[in-house]
Amino acid sequence: MKEAHVFPGQGAQFSGMGKELYEQFPLAQQLFVQADAVLGFPLSEIMFTGSDEELKQTKVTQPAVFLHAYVAHRCLADREPDMVAGHSLGELTALVVNGCLSFEEGLVLVSHRAHAMQRACEAQASGMVAVLKFDDQVTEQVCADITDEVVVPANYNSPQQLVISGSLRGLEMAQERLREAGAKRLLPLNVGGAFHSPLMRPAQDELAEAIEQCHFRQPSCPIYQNATAQPSSDPETIKRNLLVQLTSPVRWAQSVRQMIADGATRFVEFGPGNALQGLIKRIDPDVEIEGK
Repeated sequence: MKEAHVFPGQGAQFSGMGKELYEQFPLAQQLFVQADAVLGFPLSEIMFTGSDEELKQTKVTQPAVFLHAYVAHRCLADREPDMVAGHSLGELTALVVNGCLSFEEGLVLVSHRAHAMQRACEAQASGMVAVLKFDDQVTEQVCADITDEVVVPANYNSPQQLVISGSLRGLEMAQERLREAGAKRLLPLNVGGAFHSPLMRPAQDELAEAIEQCHFRQPSCPIYQNATAQPSSDPETIKRNLLVQLTSPVRWAQSVRQMIADGATRFVEFGPGNALQGLIKRIDPDVEIEGK
C-alpha cells in the first residue's frame, strides 16, 4: 500500500486558517513566527484575523495556503509519503515536504510567484471559468477555435470539471460557444486573473530568476507535477516543470490517475479546505481519502 500526500492551491483560504494549529503545537508557533520574519510582514495575523478581502489578494493568499499546508503536514502527518503532488501553488508545498526545497526557500519562492502573478493579473483584465459536467474535448476545441483572443484549458480538475482561463473577451466568446454546443453549467471563478494561461508569461519570466536562486535537492519521494502528470525526482526536471506550470494546464485528474496506477491506495490532503478530497473522489471513488 502506497500513500500519497497532496496539497491545495489558491482558493482554499479562509479567515482563521492555521490558528488552531498555532494554538495546539509549539512547532506550528515556531514556523508561523519564522514565516513572518522571512516575508517581512505579519502573514500569520492576516491568516488568523484578516478579512476575506485581505486573504483574497494573490500576494497574501499564496503564502498563506502554502504555510498552512506545510505546518499541517509537519504537525499532523503520521508517516512519510511514498509520493506527493500539489494543485498549482500546492506543488511548491509538495516540494518542501519531500525535501527538494527548504522551508525558507519554498516560502520565498511562493512569495516571488505570488507577486509576479499579481503583476501579470494587473496588466490585463482576465479570469477563469469552470466548465462543469461537459465533454473536455469539445471544450478544448472551442478554445482552440478562438484565435483572436486568449482562452485555454487551465485546470483538468476531475472528469466533470475543466477550468478555462483567458482574457475577459476570450472567456465571453468561449462561454457563448460552449452554450451553443450544449454546456449547461459555466461558473466564473472569483480569482484575480488568467492563471495557467499565456497571460502569465511575464510572471514566468520573473519566476525563472527566483528559481535559479534556489538550491533544488534530490527529493525523498517523487512528485507528480502539474505540467506532465508524471513522477519527477530529478531536480533539473522539477525546476523546468515548475516554471512551465505557470502558463500550462494543471493536469490534476491525470496526475491522480497516474499515482493510482503507480500504486497509491490512500490519499491524504494537508491544508485548508477539502477541495482535493472531493476531486479525488470523483476521479476514483474506490481510493481511501483523508484530510488533515
